[in-house]
Amino acid sequence: MLPFRDAETVVLVGQYRYVAGGFYWEMPTGAMKAGESEESAVQRELAEEAGYEADRLVKLCAYHTSKSVVDETANIYLAEGLRPVALPADPTEFIEVRAFPFDEVIRMVERDEIKDSMTIVAVLRAARRRGR
Repeated sequence: MLPFRDAETVVLVGQYRYVAGGFYWEMPTGAMKAGESEESAVQRELAEEAGYEADRLVKLCAYHTSKSVVDETANIYLAEGLRPVALPADPTEFIEVRAFPFDEVIRMVERDEIKDSMTIVAVLRAARRRGR
């Protein structure tokens, strides 16, 4: 999900991705647990990775991340009306959370600084939705 702290500020998480061999900024993401709804999974991942709950979730789209290699569908949401929540830190995850101006995030996508396809799709869909 792409979390908006306010109308012009997006929260991203940064972490080292071993397969890619570098540190990357991306939106919080994660998998659904068995029996969990999409919205519940979005709220759980938002809390676990970024430390927020959202008052409103808006589904932007769903797409196949790599239709010829894996059977994975990404459900892309906007999260709005964020409220901080306190959860115990996960000792296995080393995540940096930072707020960015949305226009800067759009420029990061345009400069190929954001490499995660789900984040790229979310940013471009959100930009279009917001008339950018």
